[in-house]
Amino acid sequence: MKMCFRKMRLLKTCCIVSFVTLITLTVLQRSSKSNQELQNVSQRSSSAEDKLVSNFLSFFAPKDNFWSPQKTKTIATETHMVTATRRETKEWDVTNANCTPNNKFTQTEWFNGLESNFKEFLQYRHCRYFPMILNHPERCSGDIYLLLIVKSVITQYDRREAIRKTWGKEIVMDGKQVKTLFLLGTSPSENERFHHQKLLEYESIIHGDILQWDFLDTFFNLTLKEVNFLKWFSTYCEDVEYIFKGDDDVFVSTQNVIEFLNAPKIKNLFVGDVLHRAKPIRKKENKYYIPEALYNQTYYPPYAGGGGFLMAGTLARRLHKVSESLELYPIDDVFLGMCLEVLSMTPVHHRGFRTFGIVKNKSSKMNKEPCFYKSIMVVHKLLPAELLEMWEAVHSSISCSRKMRVSVGTFPKLLQR
Repeated sequence: MKMCFRKMRLLKTCCIVSFVTLITLTVLQRSSKSNQELQNVSQRSSSAEDKLVSNFLSFFAPKDNFWSPQKTKTIATETHMVTATRRETKEWDVTNANCTPNNKFTQTEWFNGLESNFKEFLQYRHCRYFPMILNHPERCSGDIYLLLIVKSVITQYDRREAIRKTWGKEIVMDGKQVKTLFLLGTSPSENERFHHQKLLEYESIIHGDILQWDFLDTFFNLTLKEVNFLKWFSTYCEDVEYIFKGDDDVFVSTQNVIEFLNAPKIKNLFVGDVLHRAKPIRKKENKYYIPEALYNQTYYPPYAGGGGFLMAGTLARRLHKVSESLELYPIDDVFLGMCLEVLSMTPVHHRGFRTFGIVKNKSSKMNKEPCFYKSIMVVHKLLPAELLEMWEAVHSSISCSRKMRVSVGTFPKLLQR
């Protein structure tokens, strides 16, 4: 009896050992195949994404063979395709903000006679493009009919929020996509940079509509905002048909703008509140003062007031190329006029753009009349509370006797080039 019991225990032990050996050999064989697949993945991987997948697989496969050879091959192929697509995607290529001053002309008599802000501008005028702090290229994905571009500064959150609630809403109107972006630099105040930058980053996460570059947000640097946006637009926005570009204290009738653009397509469209034969201001106390050493011509070329203007996306890409051939100028809307002049184009004036208000007399009651706002495309200037109030009034059941015509009308032949 004891002998029989011993034989049964021995037989049971042999079976268990045989079973364990069989399982071990199977696992080792499959792990060997999986490791071979992983080596193939590693050999094909030339990007950070592929290496990450390979490392991820090697972490799991030797343990329990969760990844079969077939799954490994599929993942590696998909990763390779994603990587190839990313390589074809254009990216912002400026990563260094190290910009040294140009001191070649600092000993000249004409330079020493300039005010300090103009001296600084001239010393750094060659510094054109800057790294991006906040970027949202996805805002240009898909077919966008109208891109609303708004110049703002870091502390003016209330203005941006008022625009988001009114004319800057992301909408589809008559089947046409409208999106908004805000352009910013960094605060010239160290205290503001410390306290407001994190708030701006949070705002960017919530709304996804902030473009910020690493240059100081000053009056003279508005031209940097112009040229960096043109480069950004040329990099990311292949399918945008039209651009509205304006300040963060304007009222815009998006509906009237769309109605205006619904006319037959005009090549190289550039329309706004155009100033002809404007003279450089020589009074030093004026915000727009320009010394003769910087610009010695009698008149500026025709240009549209920077409060708000419309242009075709195709023209914006041409302006980007032309802007690189010109030295920067401290007044951004005049600089754009200079770029248009190189293209032998004249911006077109339209009475629907009121960048000096409905009437220039700021105390006039007509500047507060909703029926005028119902008839125009752009009015400058309104504080956030005024914008919200006027937007509500214009979109209420107000009855107005007539509406200004906002169709394209006849354009000069110069615009057809």
